[in-house]
Amino acid sequence: MCRRGREIFARLTVEDNLRMGLASKPAGTPIPPELFELFPVLKQMRQRRGGDLSGGQQQQLAIARALAAGPKLLILDEPTEGIQPSIIKDIGRVIRMLADRGDMAIVLVEQYYDFAQALADDYVVMERGSVLAHGRGSDMEADAVRQLVAI
Repeated sequence: MCRRGREIFARLTVEDNLRMGLASKPAGTPIPPELFELFPVLKQMRQRRGGDLSGGQQQQLAIARALAAGPKLLILDEPTEGIQPSIIKDIGRVIRMLADRGDMAIVLVEQYYDFAQALADDYVVMERGSVLAHGRGSDMEADAVRQLVAI
């Protein structure tokens, strides 16, 4: 059974959820230790069921599970939704670290302007499938993107 939104397996442990991220890898592939470095709370909660985690911890688990497969493209759909500010900062730190590594592309779909602006190399503002604006992340303020997304 998946938890709606974050798509974690509520009845599986954190460790088993992370193993699910390794499904495309050869049998017996260990969970990359880097995941526990990126999200230390997951190491402490390895044996806890996914459904027993807070919303922010579940979001970290969902991102870690996606990273377990070693993707070249990571798509994050509103990772800040329903998350407390301290965990939003942790998730932002991880996204920035991953982006700076340069070994994967990251597409961030986000309505929280400050979070998106802090992380964006480039941006696209869309409404109902139409592009309203696009440009460099460093130009978001000058391009009045905040006003576009506040509509």
